Amino acid sequence: MAGQTSTTGASPLFLRDAEIRRGGELLFFGYSRMTRALDEQLIEQGLGRAHHRALYFISRHPNLTVGELLRMLLVTKQSLGRVLTELTERGYIETRPGRDDRRQKLLRLSETGTVLEAKLFESMKERIGAAYAHAGQHAVTGFWQVLEGLIPPEDRALMADINRRG
Repeated sequence: MAGQTSTTGASPLFLRDAEIRRGGELLFFGYSRMTRALDEQLIEQGLGRAHHRALYFISRHPNLTVGELLRMLLVTKQSLGRVLTELTERGYIETRPGRDDRRQKLLRLSETGTVLEAKLFESMKERIGAAYAHAGQHAVTGFWQVLEGLIPPEDRALMADINRRG
């Protein structure tokens, strides 16, 4: 696939292995390049990508439950527990009891967590915004449709429910 650029249009035979591989490669390369700058900032804080994902989704959905975050991130309860404990101890997130079930934990960013997440988002926003501007509105819509197509229907329903509340 050497020599192809991002401006090369999709083949009319876009479901062939070569085109699907190209899409996979673009996802891998794009994601790794986007996260490189984030990783550097996270390392300065002694944090990793799991911490960033938790901060991101808690920021987007204040009062997210631990169970919802588990379903969104597709990680084990133990793994998420370690991440949430560390973020709580560092003062980045706060927990509150649930409204209906006091045993339930609702997650929110603290003021410090909000500042950190905004700084991380700014780096992501610069890269994604530049790519969106380069591609144009119709390409962005198509990109979203492809990404949504990668999400199983049951997870799309979870995301829609969370977005309605948020």
